[in-house]
Amino acid sequence: MSKYLTLIAAAGLLLAVAPAAAQQAEYPNRPIKIIVCLPPGGGVDTVTRLVADRLQRRLGQPIIIENKGGQSGNIGAEAVFAAEPDGYTLLASQPAPITTNPLLYKTISFDPSRFTPIAVMTTIPNTVTVRADLPAKNVQEFIAYAKSNPGKVSYASQGNGTTSHLTAVMFEQATGTTLLHVPYRGTAPAINDLMGGHVDAFFNELATSTELHKAGKARILAVTTSMRIPELPDVPTLQEAGLTSFVSDTWNAISAPPKTPAPIVAKLNAAINEVLKAPEMQSHLSSMHLQAVGGTPQRMAEIVRADTQRWGDVIRAANVTIE
Repeated sequence: MSKYLTLIAAAGLLLAVAPAAAQQAEYPNRPIKIIVCLPPGGGVDTVTRLVADRLQRRLGQPIIIENKGGQSGNIGAEAVFAAEPDGYTLLASQPAPITTNPLLYKTISFDPSRFTPIAVMTTIPNTVTVRADLPAKNVQEFIAYAKSNPGKVSYASQGNGTTSHLTAVMFEQATGTTLLHVPYRGTAPAINDLMGGHVDAFFNELATSTELHKAGKARILAVTTSMRIPELPDVPTLQEAGLTSFVSDTWNAISAPPKTPAPIVAKLNAAINEVLKAPEMQSHLSSMHLQAVGGTPQRMAEIVRADTQRWGDVIRAANVTIE
């Protein structure tokens, strides 16, 4: 009798597993939603829409983009974290919500380490960009200007805890300056106030800053790479300005809810890599000063761990917290 019951239980288990396996094999068979955890108009939003447009052609299903900004990406990340792990709700984010936000917020309703990594889409270095009429014309003058006006030289960020915010904190630590932080809800409003002269600086990503710099609407004092950028050969690195080993970049990535099945992850990862490797896409990203990343989910996991360590050190050293 016990053997008979065991056989029945085993058969029941197989029947339960079979539909799930079939669903994974058929994935996707309906529209996919990607939640961008920042407002429209910034780098994460732009890249996600570019990738999604080509991704839906490969997957054969519409991809819907929903912007859900707030709390440095926490609100959008929470929505994806709680979603069904079926591959139909994905997260497009900057580093903060999947790396350091638990170090910044006293209360957070998700565990970034449990997100399922899919792929990093692109990476881009940051810059030290200032308003066009700021008296300081180079990094040394900017440092001197900040030291002579402690707590008065303002800088915009894309929000508390974002890479632009933490890059500025790292700059303060490296130079012994004290700046005034003015957080915004994303890139676009921060850029508007920088151009309008309402804030003095923005430790912003290269693509947006380059266009402002070339148009004379703002001025890039330095890039945060180890070597100069070919498009801006006359702009020095912060390392050249004396800030040894100062490197800051940002990236945007696609993640899935915890426990998303491996076959779905593999299909999404392969499709995203195909999109990023396409010559048309490579050319488009290059024109935006972006570098495609791609690679395996394991590579994304390594990037997330490295950034969590780097920015975690900055946060702990400066005792940065957000209510």
